[in-house]
Amino acid sequence: MKSITFIFIFLSLVPITTHAQSTQPAATQQVSMSLGNVIEIKLHSNTISLPFTTVNDYANGVTSSEQQILVSSNKNFNVRVKSRKSRFGYAGNEKDPKMPLSVLKVKVASNQTNGQISSGHTNYTSLSTSGKNVITNAAAGENKNFSVEYQAKPGFTYPAGTYSVDIIYTATQA
Repeated sequence: MKSITFIFIFLSLVPITTHAQSTQPAATQQVSMSLGNVIEIKLHSNTISLPFTTVNDYANGVTSSEQQILVSSNKNFNVRVKSRKSRFGYAGNEKDPKMPLSVLKVKVASNQTNGQISSGHTNYTSLSTSGKNVITNAAAGENKNFSVEYQAKPGFTYPAGTYSVDIIYTATQA
């Protein structure tokens, strides 16, 4: 019994320390992103064909189907249209007839950009090499779209052949 008492007294005098592991219940990690301004414009089709096959086509002109244009931008944007040249290029058997750009007109046929159609572009409007606004103050977002139609009225003056001109759409952030 003495030995049990001695052990009890000894143990009560000896401090018992426990070493628990120091753990943290949470950890924090900071993530930062650097966003830049981005804008992209896409044409549904890069080639539009306007065939003139009847007398009526020459007398009244030919109109294209709607050509969809998509813009994605993280800021509001504007769209301009212009021609690369002031006259059509010609491929055919005659001497170059120098068809002027004024033969071709464009209009905005539909608009889902939440922007405004620029003055005159709800009707067929002449193109120029300096450019004109088509859509202004369109809302930021992905695949904001609008459609244009082309109308060509060359009349009976020009010989048979293929006439072409590049039309350029430029989207810029507002």
